[in-house]
Amino acid sequence: MKYPPFCDIILFGISGENEEDVKNTSNLLYEEIKGILSDIENANISKPMPAPIDKIKNKFRWRIILKGIITEELISLINEKLDNIYKSSSNKTRIIIDINPTNML
Repeated sequence: MKYPPFCDIILFGISGENEEDVKNTSNLLYEEIKGILSDIENANISKPMPAPIDKIKNKFRWRIILKGIITEELISLINEKLDNIYKSSSNKTRIIIDINPTNML
């Protein structure tokens, strides 16, 4: 497995008060990102899973980890997919993206 500085890591943090909405949004985001990674070599995405500390202040937390070389093209494709998810979603789930996080919790 490669780690920075030899590759990049993107941590997608999905949180919200409704556990089912968080899980559904996580799965939708995973499928969208997985679809754009099919054309990119050396990129690996983990399936959505509960965060190590899965609930803080009544908010459920899930995460997705992407490893690979991050390019401007990949960032724009991810932003496009996030816009589509936010426009089609009516729930109050929040998605936070951290590139090369210093802490994975």
